[in-house]
Amino acid sequence: MNRWRYAALFLLGLLVSFSVSRFQNLPGYMDADYYFAGGIQLAQGKGFTEPYIWNYLSDPQALPNPSHTYWMPLASIVAALGMWISGLTTYAAGRAPFILLSACVPVLTANLAFQVSRQTRLAMTSGALSIFSMYYAPFMPATDNYAIYMLLGATFLILAPRAERWIPIALGALAGLLTLARSDGLLWLALASLTVVWNGRYSLPRRKALPAGALILVGYILVMGFWHYRNYMLFGALLAPGGGRLLWLENYNQTFIYPPDLLTRASFLQAGWGVALQNRAVAFQANLSNAFAAQGEIFLLPFILWGLWRLRMDARVRVAVVGWLALFVAMTVIFPFAGSRGSFFHAGAAFQPMWWVAAPVGLNAALLWLRARGQFTDEYAPHIFQGVLVLIATLMTLYLVNVRVTAGSWAQDDAIYAKVEQALQESGIRQGDVVIVRNPPGYFIASNRFAVALPFGDEATILSVAEKFNARYLILESDGVFEEIQDLYDQPNGNSEFTYLGEVGDARLYRIVP
Repeated sequence: MNRWRYAALFLLGLLVSFSVSRFQNLPGYMDADYYFAGGIQLAQGKGFTEPYIWNYLSDPQALPNPSHTYWMPLASIVAALGMWISGLTTYAAGRAPFILLSACVPVLTANLAFQVSRQTRLAMTSGALSIFSMYYAPFMPATDNYAIYMLLGATFLILAPRAERWIPIALGALAGLLTLARSDGLLWLALASLTVVWNGRYSLPRRKALPAGALILVGYILVMGFWHYRNYMLFGALLAPGGGRLLWLENYNQTFIYPPDLLTRASFLQAGWGVALQNRAVAFQANLSNAFAAQGEIFLLPFILWGLWRLRMDARVRVAVVGWLALFVAMTVIFPFAGSRGSFFHAGAAFQPMWWVAAPVGLNAALLWLRARGQFTDEYAPHIFQGVLVLIATLMTLYLVNVRVTAGSWAQDDAIYAKVEQALQESGIRQGDVVIVRNPPGYFIASNRFAVALPFGDEATILSVAEKFNARYLILESDGVFEEIQDLYDQPNGNSEFTYLGEVGDARLYRIVP
């Protein structure tokens, strides 16, 4: 692989990511809203604080609130970097680094593929597959962790077989960066230890195991130490308290429960093991479907599996497979609601470069098997079939991007918030008034107004949140109404404690009567 091939992959990746971004004027969904809004706070010198609350799991007490107590801060830091460089706090400035990072994904994927196969043609095919990434393509330019996770995961696997003494500390630092991006990045700290143990080229007798483990921790702490210290100063613990409460969810909507101390081990056990097992069965089915469609990319899956089998003696492959299986179990058994609602798709991005590496290897193995039986004996058959593989990926990517982005559905829900804010201003909302809404960071981006999440519960729960955070207005959207308050949406004049102000699209607006 020469530098011109890497340059070609970078430029094509840049072109595709930039083209997708042309149809995305807003972050588009709450995760990206949150990271972008966090970047704005950092770029404006307000530090790790947020004028919105999207869930109550960390038991926030007031606005503004300490930020990133559930989601981690790296994507916001990257977004802020684009704003600092440009001097602007626009979405275009915030997402610019993510477009560049997306263009680097095929470069590292091709480099990993070349290290594994030593074949330029296979490496270029892997790089092309990472450019036309199907289900991931609409999210690559967004202010989220997809490109970050792919780059960090690929770098981890590229470094894994190397024997230099600094490798354990580098793997620990990469595990730290993955954790700074997403809390499930802690899995990579265990994978770093596993990598050092499995690395046949790295001499590791028992007397060296402890120093190697210590170096991994040193690398991790160099990256994550400041964040753990910040959590300890705020919460008296290395990790924010919200994540632990996820263990006791009985349904996804309880992610927005208020007050958060209603989530306990006792309440989980009281619901019964039947409910818990049923929820995990649903998560298993959802995550398996995700593995087949999004991560396996449907038609690539047989070739990925065959390629992984052919490469099974490679330590990088074993680390990736074991890590993915551990992630699947965690997102099915321990965090079934987060996993089935997107976390498995998000976190699986770190392993995606290895699947793109394995697919062309599997295709080659299939062709060799057929050739041994007298079929496809033409010397150009591998070139043709690899081209067809990339062509199918390209066509499916174009279709999925069109459905998800260019057809006008991107950010369709959040685009209404600017009109909602205008209607509230006409109804007399004041500068410092707080609103309760489905997507608080999205509303803040549209209005620069403090906002808190619609809590899971009934009208009394909403009133408790309103009193706690001095919220005076409520916004209910048809696709974000819990069953317990459906009557309030369907009969907007039916409760005297909520004055109905009218509607904007499918959003109904209320003034909360003190």
